[in-house]
Amino acid sequence: MKRIEAIIQPFKFEAVKNALKGIGIGGMTVTDVRGCGRQKGHIEVYRGVEYRIDLIPKVKIDIIVSSGQTNEVVQTILNSARTGSIGDGKIFIYDLDDAIRIRSDERGDLAI
Repeated sequence: MKRIEAIIQPFKFEAVKNALKGIGIGGMTVTDVRGCGRQKGHIEVYRGVEYRIDLIPKVKIDIIVSSGQTNEVVQTILNSARTGSIGDGKIFIYDLDDAIRIRSDERGDLAI
């Protein structure tokens, strides 16, 4: 099993979610996060005063899939989240030892 963590731009979330549903991925955990990378933030002006915004709002999507689904899920996220601009985000892939469904004690792929 794999854990896929994608950090994307907020305005791309609906496109990514719909694309994932299109390939049969219905379960995900979504978190509003803030972060910075190469984008380095930006300057905003509010009532004539400049403010430096160092941490940019992003959306983090966590998905647990069987190992065989990893490439399809990653490619789907890439295709639906990419704008070609700095700040598109990152995808991280982790090995997952086990998963347990609390309600029924099912383990592994049966639990996801």
